[in-house]
Amino acid sequence: MPEYFTVIRTLGGSKEEVFDVITLPEHFAVWFGTAVVEVPQESLRMEVWPGGEFRAEMKLPEGGSINWEGTYIAVERPSHIAMTLTDQPGRDAGSPVLFDIEEVAGATQLTISQDRSDFSDDQVAATIAGYNAFVDEIEEILQSPTQ
Repeated sequence: MPEYFTVIRTLGGSKEEVFDVITLPEHFAVWFGTAVVEVPQESLRMEVWPGGEFRAEMKLPEGGSINWEGTYIAVERPSHIAMTLTDQPGRDAGSPVLFDIEEVAGATQLTISQDRSDFSDDQVAATIAGYNAFVDEIEEILQSPTQ
């Protein structure tokens, strides 16, 4: 049975806006890369429907890149996305990462959950830090007047 760790953040914007920032390529390329890494939009393949493919390339600042792939398992606009995600293409991606979006007290709560799997405590901490950096960027996009 999976043992999930979670990141829970409250954001401005509606559920629909948060869902769109997570799933539209022009926004995804920004938040998945954060301020540190480039994710070229042309590297993205986002078939945001159950069974659809996901692919992205992260170009690292020191050179090199990380290729990501996965499959959308569940897509329930605007409240839930479950997708596998791995930086080791061709290998089993394991349990899906869950994105749950709900309205709370005039705001929107985003919960990201991932199976701990065989992660060490250090890997869990690094992944949580990475998710928090993603959500920082999502929040910035939501606050942008051009969003």
